[in-house]
Amino acid sequence: MQDATSLAAAIASGRVSPPEVMEAALAAAETRADLGAFCLLDTALGRAGAVAVKAGQGPFAGVPFAGKDLGSAGAGLPVAAGSAALRLRAGTGGKDSALFARFRRAGLVPIGLTTVPEFGLALTSGAARNPFDPALSPGGSSGGAAAAVAAGIVAIAHATDAAGSIRVPAAACGLVGLKPSRGAVPQGPDFGNHLMGLAAELVLARSVRDVRTAFDVAAGMAEGPGADPADAGFAAPIRVALTISPRVGAEAAAAARAAADGLANLGCAIREIPAPENLGLRAAAVARTVLTASLADWTSALGLCEDDLSPLAAAISAEGAAMPAPLLFAASRELALISHEVWRLFADADVLVMPVLAGPPPAPEAFDFTARNTAAHFARMEATAPNATLANVAGGPALALPFGVDAGGRPIGIQLLGRIGSDRALLDLGERLLATRPPVAYPFAIAGHP
Repeated sequence: MQDATSLAAAIASGRVSPPEVMEAALAAAETRADLGAFCLLDTALGRAGAVAVKAGQGPFAGVPFAGKDLGSAGAGLPVAAGSAALRLRAGTGGKDSALFARFRRAGLVPIGLTTVPEFGLALTSGAARNPFDPALSPGGSSGGAAAAVAAGIVAIAHATDAAGSIRVPAAACGLVGLKPSRGAVPQGPDFGNHLMGLAAELVLARSVRDVRTAFDVAAGMAEGPGADPADAGFAAPIRVALTISPRVGAEAAAAARAAADGLANLGCAIREIPAPENLGLRAAAVARTVLTASLADWTSALGLCEDDLSPLAAAISAEGAAMPAPLLFAASRELALISHEVWRLFADADVLVMPVLAGPPPAPEAFDFTARNTAAHFARMEATAPNATLANVAGGPALALPFGVDAGGRPIGIQLLGRIGSDRALLDLGERLLATRPPVAYPFAIAGHP
């Protein structure tokens, strides 16, 4: 298996050096630039980091890494949230956030920022293309990160998820992605756009073991005694509830059923439950309210005017600015109620299994930023990944895994959802499940991997 873990092992053994791997990654970024994975590539930053990294610095010592142009920032990586106006003012980047400080202590070496849609407002990612099928998007908003990993430019990349933005790109590009439990991974001190608890951050990678290591690093589990706990385990037999939205296509539904069969073969107790459609739509409505209010606050705080925004972003920002306080308060109350109702779904189940996407990955133009119909835009988001926002609103972990291919040979993703704090148990179960499947045939090897 080629992943960040095996690349780090090759570096540690001396088979290849960090500067050699870095040069390969930078060369791959240049030759695969047509995929649009990066909005900012800093060769000097990458080369300097490769020279500075120390042997044994961490589990990923010397492995090239991509930041996301949205969320927690790193030194030398001026995050602009996919906004052309913010990119002009972004400067050279400030200091490391708490999350990036942990990424660096793990030995990861940043080389740039990956492409995102403007303010993360879509499940596509602008110019980014899917390495499995460049006619399609790699998903969003972490689509550039997914494209970079699936294309082998880097083995692992930073990602964020407020409405499926880790899981959708993972499903679109045959990757593994965990939306961690609420509060497990730091988002400060400088990144204040936490979206009332909807947003979470971690990585996209080619293996569960990479994501587990990244989670341990990011959540402080590698810091020793006193680290934040996120190890609520499952008793045997693990109770699994399969739930498939009637709005999901036949291939995605079949993948989820195959995953349930695989879990049954591992000794899990399986039952099927009706899809929580009403609950999912309510969660999506909460997410829309929070995202809209947040964008209004964000653009105001940054001093952005309508001319600085796309028509869609301007319309969403204006809608947020006009939002009465009681409506936002009602959304916070609804968030608490939905969280409780999702918790009740786990009364007779430890894990929920469901598809990620309703069908194939969306086309790059699926979300039109020149339009101003905000209701239609958010409805399209929800229909692309039905019930994805349940995990964001309820705060529990959700693990996306590649599970088969469609008729066009493109990856299909499924997801496992658990209670808050069951992140590691979910990762362990996901790793056991993937071990029963043939590996994903990525279109590119990982750059620099011997």
